[in-house]
Amino acid sequence: MSAQQSIRFDGQVVVVTGAGRGLGAAYARLIAARGGSLVVHDAGVAQDGTGFDPSVTDTVVAEIAAAGGTATACYENLEDSGAGERIIECAIRHYGRVDALVNNAGLVVFASLAETERIVWDRMVAIGIRAPFDLARAAIPRMRAQGYGRIVFTTSGRAMRVEDCVPGLTAYAAAKMAQVGLMVGLAAELSGENIHVNAVSPVAATRVLRRNAPELAPDLVAPGVAFLASSACVASGAVLLASGGRFRGAWWDRSDTVDLGPTPASPEAVATHWSRLRPP
Repeated sequence: MSAQQSIRFDGQVVVVTGAGRGLGAAYARLIAARGGSLVVHDAGVAQDGTGFDPSVTDTVVAEIAAAGGTATACYENLEDSGAGERIIECAIRHYGRVDALVNNAGLVVFASLAETERIVWDRMVAIGIRAPFDLARAAIPRMRAQGYGRIVFTTSGRAMRVEDCVPGLTAYAAAKMAQVGLMVGLAAELSGENIHVNAVSPVAATRVLRRNAPELAPDLVAPGVAFLASSACVASGAVLLASGGRFRGAWWDRSDTVDLGPTPASPEAVATHWSRLRPP
């Protein structure tokens, strides 16, 4: 697009999950300010996923309305069966369509593998994998019917490189990388249709990353997500790394091929060339 063209969401309906606080609230406010009608979803749960506080979502909806925007609240608990379908139905019921889906909601539980009991694992899977899958599955038929759609998943740098991870995040990393798999699979399935699927890997000072760091404000990530959710984004299958106003695109890389011949090589031969097989 030309430098003179503004990215707008006039006439479009955007669903943002986990939008009652932090990153999700920043995404919702920015997209609403650019003309989008928002479904602000948040169950208002505590950091461990328990409880319910509708005022968390209502506050963001009120902020958007006070600024002249349009938004409605949705309080579904993503752990509940059918929550994804009900969130998309909320968009259809209020606005008649859904143009973009931003899967922002997440849960972080620090626990070693031995400490990750089945109830913790099931909660991570429900929020980090099943909910984004169900939301996409509910939204895509509507997007196909209208010939347009954008989907944004959320992954994490913690999940993509050993160097960036810390102990206790095995379940979290698994859930976040699952969203990369959803992105890749859907991008391939929807190739040729005007429905583009990408992911964001954000770093921001929120109640998850608790620090007093104005340079990591969620508002500094929001422009990247607004772009991915807009008609200006016509690519699929990319991960946008976003932190403190700095953005990078990420795709899987591969090393150069080492040809060990047409007959089975020895494990020792593979070991000998291991340094060449590792991506740069």
